[in-house]
Amino acid sequence: MGRELVLHLLSKGAKVIAIDINDATLQETVALAGSKKVSVSTFVVDITNKASVEELLKNALAKHGSVDGIINNAGIIQPFVKVADLSYEVIERVMNVNFYGTLYMTKTFLPHLLTRPEAHIVNVSSMGGFLPVPGQTVYGASKAAVKLFTEGLHSELANTNVKITVVFPGAIKTNITKNSGLNVPREASAENKSVKVLSPVRAAQLIIDGMEKDRYRVLVGNDAKIMDIFYRLNPKSAAKMIAGKMKGLLSN
Repeated sequence: MGRELVLHLLSKGAKVIAIDINDATLQETVALAGSKKVSVSTFVVDITNKASVEELLKNALAKHGSVDGIINNAGIIQPFVKVADLSYEVIERVMNVNFYGTLYMTKTFLPHLLTRPEAHIVNVSSMGGFLPVPGQTVYGASKAAVKLFTEGLHSELANTNVKITVVFPGAIKTNITKNSGLNVPREASAENKSVKVLSPVRAAQLIIDGMEKDRYRVLVGNDAKIMDIFYRLNPKSAAKMIAGKMKGLLSN
């Protein structure tokens, strides 16, 4: 989804700074940009390292002079197991990438963004950030932290030039499982066949459209929209339904 965000922004004439921990992935994105690759610059950054993120700001400003917005899209999931079976190492990795990475990027770039005539921060949470998914409880907690962090930031910056949007994707056809270093359980693969997933191209379009229209929140996909309503009307029933769908993955 991050790649499609870059390509969609380029199609609108934006100059884009793309960051990733994997340089090969960045170069693939540049190649796909075709003639517009002159408008994209890349930096290899570990967003879980605060010093590296601070160095990114210096390098970005040295190359471009200014930055008018950031989209925090990086994220990983956890193994499909219960909290009791998760190691602290895995828990910390998920929280570091999903929450602290978003925090470091936002806090590092915010002082500069406040000096711009107009700026925007988009933070990508997840449907799992407002709806509990057994077997992804720590992932959900990290995305719930992103949700409330972003909403709180929106209130704090209400009278400034910096606009804030939080995004809740549902099922998107991405490489998040592979990028998280996980194998997809057989049951999950079978279950996914019955779930309509949104293309990352369409997801990127919806996210950028939400940013351009200064939306408070963007629900990406019909599943996210439906479960958002269901969970607000009857959170216990919504949680029970999702738990039922995950039962085959969590037999213990």
